[in-house]
Amino acid sequence: MAELDMTSPLLSSPSSYQPQTVLTVYDDQDYEPSNLQSSLPTTILHQNHNHGRTHNENGHHSSPNPYEFLRSGGFSVPASTTVDPFRNETPFISGIYEVIKIVLCLPIALARLVLFGASLVVGYMATKVALAGWRDKQNPMPKWRCRLMWVTRVCARFILFSFGYHWIRRKGKPAPREIAPVVVSNHVSYIEPIFYFYELFPTIVASESHDSIPFVGTIIRAMQVIYVNRFSPTSRKNAVNEIKRRASCNVFPRVLLFPEGTTTNGKALISFQLGAFIAGHPIQPIIVRYPHVHFDQSWGFISLPKLMFRMFTQFHNFMEVEYLPLIMPSDHQKQNAVRFAERTGRAMASALNVVQTSHSYGDLMLLMKAAQLQQDKPWSYMVEMARIESLYHISSLEAVDFLDKFLSMNPDPSSYLDQLMF
Repeated sequence: MAELDMTSPLLSSPSSYQPQTVLTVYDDQDYEPSNLQSSLPTTILHQNHNHGRTHNENGHHSSPNPYEFLRSGGFSVPASTTVDPFRNETPFISGIYEVIKIVLCLPIALARLVLFGASLVVGYMATKVALAGWRDKQNPMPKWRCRLMWVTRVCARFILFSFGYHWIRRKGKPAPREIAPVVVSNHVSYIEPIFYFYELFPTIVASESHDSIPFVGTIIRAMQVIYVNRFSPTSRKNAVNEIKRRASCNVFPRVLLFPEGTTTNGKALISFQLGAFIAGHPIQPIIVRYPHVHFDQSWGFISLPKLMFRMFTQFHNFMEVEYLPLIMPSDHQKQNAVRFAERTGRAMASALNVVQTSHSYGDLMLLMKAAQLQQDKPWSYMVEMARIESLYHISSLEAVDFLDKFLSMNPDPSSYLDQLMF
């Protein structure tokens, strides 16, 4: 061993220092997977995806969990989920309590049905008067016609009362239209459009099929509805342009969208359509909850008459509405509607305390097709269509067609074929 004098360093530095681990911190808005992969030196840092440990060039490993010495397993967020976002939890009447409650509420249900019918007729007549002679549908409804619509809005509140929503708990307040011209909400039941009609009287974006619904079609026309055909690229493009035009002009009501595109059971937040986010306007998210014990109020794969009957025969139905803080798009997000939608979805899912999935309306189409063909477990045919469309560029209509062809081959209960049919 060489002798050391008083001026010699205790530790000699190597001639060339090589770092063992390189950490690069990215902002959420600037994160790009391609950039991340290209920026990490592959000779220095390798990631073992099976064990979640970082390996260096010498073969040693270090755990990303800083609390491992306490025998803590850390935490992780699962990449996917098996939750069914469309299944109603109480599709059938079960239990002595429910039977007794329904029997006791039958006389009340008859009175509620009369109130519902009377409110719908009065609201319809007031709407017909407000729309009489109005031809210029491209401009906002005149104020005197809007004042007549107050009659219909009050009738909407009576309709909510008839369904058992005697009081509705609210948290927060809606932002002024000038600040938040666009509002988005999760969609659980047919109750939310009725509530928003009474509360905000907004312009809504709805499917073209809603125009032919008796009574309801006339009322939503008074809201200057923006119709869209989800399967027509031209219709979707025209709807986006109309959203931009109305959101940019303060004389129009605020624009309300349900970005999920369909109703769910409220246990998850499915993928968002981008129509509300392309314009790049500030958005106020609104979340709706339906607390329950015996009766799930979601319109999740259950018939409308059955759902209405169950609502009529409840003592009271609970509903909570929470207005969340505004989400302002950054300059970068104004050019990227996908990130703006993801940011809004995370805020809503966090407030609802639910998971986000890649399901879409296409999964509901697959579910309905499987149920139509009398499959034992129709929900097992859902594939999170938003992800499938992104990865394989298969549309929802094509997926339903593939399912129809597959089921025509008579697979066994495990979805296996004994032989291929050509």
